[in-house]
Formats: sequence, structure tokens, C-alpha cells
Amino acid sequence: MTASRNPDDSSLPAQPSAAPLADFIPRRWLSNAHLQTLAGNFLPRRLTLPEPSPLLVEVEGPVAGYGPTQVLCHCHWQPEEVRRERLTLILVHGLEGSSNSQYVVGNTARALAAGLNVVRMNMRSCGGTDHLSPTIYHSGRSGDVQRILETIIREHQLQRIALIGYSMGGNLVLRLAGQLGSSAPPQLRAVIGVSPLMDLALSSAALHEPRNRVYEWHFLRSMVARVRRRMQMYPRIYGAAEVEKIHSLRDFDEYIVAPYGGFAGADDYYYSVASSQFAASLHVPTLILHSIDDPFIRMLPSTRDALLANPRVTFLETQHGGHCAFLAAASGYDGYWAEHTLLRFLLGLASPAVETALSGQTHGS
Repeated sequence: MTASRNPDDSSLPAQPSAAPLADFIPRRWLSNAHLQTLAGNFLPRRLTLPEPSPLLVEVEGPVAGYGPTQVLCHCHWQPEEVRRERLTLILVHGLEGSSNSQYVVGNTARALAAGLNVVRMNMRSCGGTDHLSPTIYHSGRSGDVQRILETIIREHQLQRIALIGYSMGGNLVLRLAGQLGSSAPPQLRAVIGVSPLMDLALSSAALHEPRNRVYEWHFLRSMVARVRRRMQMYPRIYGAAEVEKIHSLRDFDEYIVAPYGGFAGADDYYYSVASSQFAASLHVPTLILHSIDDPFIRMLPSTRDALLANPRVTFLETQHGGHCAFLAAASGYDGYWAEHTLLRFLLGLASPAVETALSGQTHGS
């Protein structure tokens, strides 16, 4: 594991005084990256969440005669008398995920038990919200996260907020934090990326490698089906979508994301939205979890160097862990190492009232 921690520099924003972060040891029989990825993301979990409060946030005005674009968030609030002071997590899913993705639900259950507020975001059209969004989601929509951030600060006068993104969601939250830099609202206390998609061109190419085609096929089947639905729902926008040309993720980005997202082509998209270009601009305490054996997330040496050189970034690079998985032995806890590691990192951001609960949840990780 490689880690970069903040030096003792009083000129920097305070880094969370988290407990030492444990090394990741994969669960027995799951040191293989593909097995780790599949088990970590699809192994059944018994998770039950309380009924959420829906929040609709307008992120773009009317397009082509259709209504405005809205995103749906599922909010879980602590009692009103303590809500403002408690840390609030905005959780952002990955490609073709939703607010109900297993890792989102897992983090939510753990955070709620620790006394935190949680906002589960759906990207545009995700989670059964095609009807709310004439426009598409993509890796550059960091402004959508910003609108949610601004909305919950305004409506609930929240004092402490952390952004957590998985895979593509990691790119969104890191991109936003980098774009904001030192101008980030004081309520934004931390940003976390788990297996973040920071260098899009590299990862797109990796996903097309023969050993990863099953993942690419899995994504494309869902993505193309989404486009076909949108062709029926919004024919004035997508009526000429060239879905027959799509045989890879890069094809999708070339023929769908680029023309309908405002980019010159796939290469322009990859370059324009990559959060790696903001690695040196991250100004709030940041945690990044990245596995060297991730099947398809690739990171340029220059990106890694920039993260390690930024004193506000804690960069944890493990030998194993797969993609958004990090499933360890269930010894003293359930083995979902990333979720426990996030809580350890966030411990320093929590109000004293919940520190004991957080400590109890992270014990043994």
C-alpha cells in the first residue's frame, strides 16, 4: 500500500484526525481481481434502509421543447435538532449505477447507524428517472453535484458535508473539488474517491481489452438500452442516434456522449472531463482508494505523482481490491474494507456526539 498523508503545516486546512488506516488483505480465495470485483459488487447483502425523503434538483433548463433536467436524490436525515451539526454524505454512484447500487446502500446503512446524514444521488436518467432528464449523464457533469451541494446547504443550513464517489462518481466529485479549489464552500469538509475514473482515455482502452470484454458488454447492454428508451421518449433530441455503430465504450462516447454532451469527439470528451487535470488543485482533505489490480481503471504516472505531491490528499493504493470491491475477511466486521476505511477517514469530521458510534463501527477494520 502507498499512502501520502498531510504534513504538519498550519497553513493548510486541517486534515481529519482519523485513526491509522489498515492495510487491505483480500478475503480468502478472492485475491484475483475479477473474483474480487464480482464478489465485492454482487455478493448478496442483507441491507435495509429507512424510507428516504425524495429531493428533486433542477440541474439544467428546458431543452428542445422538453422540460428541465432534474436529478432525484434520496435523503436520509438525522433528527432536525441535530441535523445541521451532523456530517452529511453525498454519495455518487458509478457508470450505469444508481442510488440503489449495493455500495451506495452499504455506505448509507453504515453512515446512518453512525449518526450521519446521507444523500444518495442519481445521475441524470439513472435509477428509473429517464422521465426527469431529457439530457444525458456523463463524467463531466460535476455541476450536477454542485447544485445538490448548494441546495442542501441552502435548505438545511448544513455545516459539514463530504462528497463520496465510486468509479465515474469518483471522477465527478474529484473534478468538482478541483474546479472549486480554494473557493469551495466552507461546508465542504472532505472528498473521497473509491476506484475513481480519473484518466478516462486509458480506462476506456483497458475496458476494451479481451480480458475485460465481459465488463464492457455488461455496461454497453445497459447503456444502449437507455439510449433506445430516450429515442422513444425524446425523439426531437435522440431520433438520429447512431446506436448501430456502437461496439465498444469508446464508440458509445464517440457517437452518443460527444454529440449529445457537447464534445467534438471521444478524445475531446476524455481530455475535457478528466479529474486528473485537477489533482494538484484539490484543496479540501481528500481520500482516494485505488487498487493496482483494478481490471479496467488505469492511472497515469503523472496523475499518481500529482496526488502524492498534494499534501491535502491521502492516497491509498492497494495491491489487491479489484474495482469498487475491497472485500476483506469478515473478521470482527463484515469485511467491506472500503466502507470502514471511509468512516475512519471521516471520523475527524464528525461532531463529538457521533465519534463514539463511528469508532465502534470501524473497530476491527
